[in-house]
Amino acid sequence: MAKHQVSRSVVIDASAERIFRIISDPRRHHEFDGSGTVQRARCDAGPLGPGSRFGMEMRMGLRYRTANRVVEYEENRLIAWRHAGTHIWRWRLEPLDDGTTRVTETFDYTRMSAAYILIGYPARNARGIEQTLPRLKRLAEEPTPDDGAVGSAE
Repeated sequence: MAKHQVSRSVVIDASAERIFRIISDPRRHHEFDGSGTVQRARCDAGPLGPGSRFGMEMRMGLRYRTANRVVEYEENRLIAWRHAGTHIWRWRLEPLDDGTTRVTETFDYTRMSAAYILIGYPARNARGIEQTLPRLKRLAEEPTPDDGAVGSAE
């Protein structure tokens, strides 16, 4: 793992396309956020693309808002965004031969100050990622009416 990054991965029994549709829709972020900070999207933003901007209602003790911008994008494989802070939230999707997808969420704090590290945010974000990935897995593996068959993952 790179210095000043926290990453965790999970293998999900769903296609990268299905998972990417969930991750790239800010209206769904609260459904899989394990940190408890994401409340809802501030607007009716649709799926994100390169350079997209979107706002989120957040809560970490107090309520606050973020204005985010997509800074890395490869459809169905990679999406990353940042807000006024210099850290980046990155999602990498790797399709596997058996039809599953390895999803890696990374909190990249390369450009953060030492104070940020001293007050424990990297460890806190690692715990949030560890709670987010199982939630995303359950969400992506749930059958939907569009699946055509009960239990189908895609």
